[in-house]
Amino acid sequence: MQPSVAFDPRPTSSLGRRLVWATLAFCLLFTLATVGVRTWFAWHNNLSTMNSELTLIDQVFQGSLSKAVWELDRDTINAQVEAVAQAAPVGRVALRINREGRPAEVLERVRDGHSADRVAPWLERELKVEPYPGASESVGELTIEGDEGLLWQRLWKEVASIFITQVIQSLALAGLVMAMFNRTVTLHVRQIALHLGRLTPSNLGERLKLARRVSRNDELHLLEAGVNELQDNLARYLKRQHEDEQALAASRDHLAELVQARTAELQAANQRLELLSRHDPLTGLANRRHFDELKEIEFHRALRHVQPLSVLMCDVDHFKHYNDLHGHAVGDQCLQRVAETLRSLFSRSGELVARLGGEEFAVLLPGADAPHAHRAAERLRTALAAQQLPHGGSSVSPWVTLSIGVAQLDPGAMDRFDVLLQRADQALYRAKREGRDRVMS
Repeated sequence: MQPSVAFDPRPTSSLGRRLVWATLAFCLLFTLATVGVRTWFAWHNNLSTMNSELTLIDQVFQGSLSKAVWELDRDTINAQVEAVAQAAPVGRVALRINREGRPAEVLERVRDGHSADRVAPWLERELKVEPYPGASESVGELTIEGDEGLLWQRLWKEVASIFITQVIQSLALAGLVMAMFNRTVTLHVRQIALHLGRLTPSNLGERLKLARRVSRNDELHLLEAGVNELQDNLARYLKRQHEDEQALAASRDHLAELVQARTAELQAANQRLELLSRHDPLTGLANRRHFDELKEIEFHRALRHVQPLSVLMCDVDHFKHYNDLHGHAVGDQCLQRVAETLRSLFSRSGELVARLGGEEFAVLLPGADAPHAHRAAERLRTALAAQQLPHGGSSVSPWVTLSIGVAQLDPGAMDRFDVLLQRADQALYRAKREGRDRVMS
């Protein structure tokens, strides 16, 4: 069993805090939307209120002001206009007095800071008098504009009240959510985390018990039951694993012995296979595959170190007639005797004797030039002839003889070993054409 990893129960990011931030973000968006809607209604309500106030002022002063204009009571007119201008919702008041045959006279009072944009509501009334019953005569026009500064002041007060109310509600809601979440979720999740952090293979039997009312059958209850069931399953699994490990340990030694025995057999088989793949089964000499592998190595070594390299191509004379006359079994014995003669003469380090196929043999002589190779070939031909192996089918000699071709590496004219082998083969065919049982270079 691997050692348990230390567990830090302290959370890096509280779920309750994240929930509060999410609630605050929602409340902020909701507050902005609510403030916007309520501000729109407050604006229109303030416009309606100011318009009603202006209407009431107009109703109060219209009659007395019309009478003063008719009577040309300058003091009363000025007093009335000043009274209208001093009213709280009024930003500007203008009185236009009509006079027959003369330009109209305009009296105007403007409150400090009043703008002429007319964002606030305004009223324009015609002043009329009845000089006698049933008659009506226009004496001027009265224009009353609302105070835009007062309108904005009222609006900002309402907006501030709305915003403060919504912020207080949002903070209260976020605090309530955090308190409820911390009490109902966070405390129990931390208890579960601490319990899991203390678990080891030796105390899996310790049950998780949340400090809450048993009657609550909710998600935390399911999580508690799931953790306990997981511990039970893990305990059973570890027990089975221990039993399996013991069984595995009991069979491991036996399996190791079997593997060791099979490995030894396989190594022996591989050695036999390697030997068969690189040696001729009849003569025990290197076969064509082994010869092809080593010839390239020696060829490149001779070129790299500027050393001589020679090759002998040997062929048993009239060997087909030998087989036809003496039989293949005796022919195999003859090839074995030839191979023994080759092996006895060429046994120095680096020298390689190979059977290329049938009655054809090749000798690789590293470090030997053509004269040295020619002398070695003559020794081979003489040694085989001295054995006096009977050959009733030969027209050259009553004994088994060899025709040998010799070739030396020419670095300037030979870029491949096959060229050297071809030269030796050509020399062998010249030896055959000129009567066999001889050496040609």
